[in-house]
Amino acid sequence: MVKREYDNTILILTVALACFGVMMVYSASSMMALKVHGDGFYFLKRQGVFALLGFAALAITMRIDYHWWRKLAVPLLLLCTLLLAAVFIPGVGAKAGGAYRWIRMPGFTFQPSEAAKLALIFYLAHSATKKEDRLKDFRYGFVPYMVVLLMLIGLMLAQRDLGGSATMAAVTGSMLLVAGTRWRYLVSSVIVAMPTLVYFIMQEEYRRKRIMAFWDPWQDPFDTGFQVIQSQMGFGLGGLMGQGLGEGKQKLFYLPEAHTDFIFSIIGEEMGYVTVALIITMYLVVVLLGLRVAYQAPDGFGRLTAFGISILFGLQAFANMGVAMSMLPNKGLALPLISYGGTSLLCTLFSIGVLLNISSQTVRSPS
Repeated sequence: MVKREYDNTILILTVALACFGVMMVYSASSMMALKVHGDGFYFLKRQGVFALLGFAALAITMRIDYHWWRKLAVPLLLLCTLLLAAVFIPGVGAKAGGAYRWIRMPGFTFQPSEAAKLALIFYLAHSATKKEDRLKDFRYGFVPYMVVLLMLIGLMLAQRDLGGSATMAAVTGSMLLVAGTRWRYLVSSVIVAMPTLVYFIMQEEYRRKRIMAFWDPWQDPFDTGFQVIQSQMGFGLGGLMGQGLGEGKQKLFYLPEAHTDFIFSIIGEEMGYVTVALIITMYLVVVLLGLRVAYQAPDGFGRLTAFGISILFGLQAFANMGVAMSMLPNKGLALPLISYGGTSLLCTLFSIGVLLNISSQTVRSPS
């Protein structure tokens, strides 16, 4: 048996996507930044700073033995839970878009839910590995994890983050299934949760509008369907090769959230279907290689951690691209490594660093 080096393909694709993201954030946001902040480089400078911090985090975490995160799994989860609750404290939490999801920091804001997703992965990997022989027991291998999940989801739903809550639930279910929890427990929980999901969707008018816009955006093209239609137009205008970098028109205040939730549409308009297909392929390769790392990891904690990170990365990418291409209702999830958002970029690069460290410790038979 021989020790592998870092998975260089994952590293190269990650850096390429992040650098491409910084470029596209500038292209998609320059006019908005100039109008709102009087500086066309406003979002570029902030994203660039977080990219540098993220690359530093990646360089550090890929060199830290991943077993170290097992020791911190419970404290990190508790810390992230406290931070999720802290967003509601006046003077501490920051409100944007009608929701409290951020904590005020000097010069920027921090979104605890992004860190909480990774902390939950560490916790699940640690606990499931520890209780490996009891995971098929309903009392020990299912109920405690649902209690933790419901606590986190409850705080995120209070922040009006239904998309993040659904992602966290999907990652938890996937990890528990792979770890050995009985599938019928997980299926039953999904069935029980469906009425609750419908309730939360119907409770908020903007969520109901998103569902209606998904089914038929042309029913109300100037209000509820406007965002969906403008995103579709972006891809349509781009065609095979695109309008050219910086030449897109949808970012000129036609497409809301052009540099965040709908940046993939700007990529389609400016870079064309060829680049869209290339980006999708890059995400798919990272996820598949991450799953290979999970399969070859030397222990249970490494396997589950690599699996959780890969699934989280893939789900968020799929959800964002699906929304931009009108395949899914709008969920407000960032496109990993590309969308504007410092916390998302930093946490994603941090988690990829952990994945790379696991890849450096995997073993295989020499060819």
